[in-house]
Amino acid sequence: MRGRVLLGSSVARRDRRPDSSLLTVIVAFSANLLIALAKSVAAAITGSASMLAEAAHSWADTGNEIFLLFADRRSGRSRDASHPLGYGREAYVWSMFAAFGLFTAGAVVSISHGISELRNPEPATDFVVAYVVLAVAFVLEGISFLQASREARTGARTLGRHTLDHLWRTSNPTVRAVFAEDAAALIGLVIAFAGVGLHQYTGSAVPDAIGSILVGVLLAVVAVVLIERNARFLVGQVVSPAIRGRVLQSLLERPEIDRITYLHLEFVGPGRMYLVAAIDVAGDEAEHDVAVRLRRIERELEDNPDIEEAVLTLATPDEASLTG
Repeated sequence: MRGRVLLGSSVARRDRRPDSSLLTVIVAFSANLLIALAKSVAAAITGSASMLAEAAHSWADTGNEIFLLFADRRSGRSRDASHPLGYGREAYVWSMFAAFGLFTAGAVVSISHGISELRNPEPATDFVVAYVVLAVAFVLEGISFLQASREARTGARTLGRHTLDHLWRTSNPTVRAVFAEDAAALIGLVIAFAGVGLHQYTGSAVPDAIGSILVGVLLAVVAVVLIERNARFLVGQVVSPAIRGRVLQSLLERPEIDRITYLHLEFVGPGRMYLVAAIDVAGDEAEHDVAVRLRRIERELEDNPDIEEAVLTLATPDEASLTG
């Protein structure tokens, strides 16, 4: 297809996958809502501190999925005059809200309740109810986690990354958030099960209270990691060296470009890049013709869904060339 290049074989677009991200959020929301209701009832019946912490955890996750739905929908809008680089960074704003919600509604509530239980321990009852709810919650969380893992593995495989490395570096905050929250939920359920079991075995509420605190600490760690990742993309995150190398090679393969002396690629949303490059145009045309050619190349680059905006300038003869 002459005059148009699929940059890096659309490596950034592979990082986005909006349809699968939306499905992942919907599955997580449905599972967390059912789990939150069940845990709340079980916490009221049993009086278990760990169960109450898990209920707070699930309600926080349920609310977070709503933020992630906003992130998915609002970040997908096309750019306009007031937002020339598009609305992609809204994904990180709403994902940041979700991470703060996980910290406040999940971590703070769980830790404070656990400390309160240590000071004023109360015996729990109806342990069988707690075990049943925890087992059902583990199955539902496992279903959501498998969906998030499936999407993460697909993205990692197409980009040639390890799954955990992909989750750390991906420009898609939705899949990272759902995977992290579901993983934390499964670990939290194991902690809660241990807390409830030790409460029943020892007759002391202390293990249950400690379980609540541990769940809170786990949520705090996950929230801080998610906040840090979103902050990086909000302030401007450059692409990985692998993606940069593929894009550079794709540009050098264009017949209109003799060489490139500068290339900047920055994520402005999930799978969307802002491209700035200094190039040496092939031939020796007049200034007006060169300007027209630069604008045409920019528009062709922006036809690619990976590129939100492209800005090209002319390289000077003394600048060193970049090689693919």
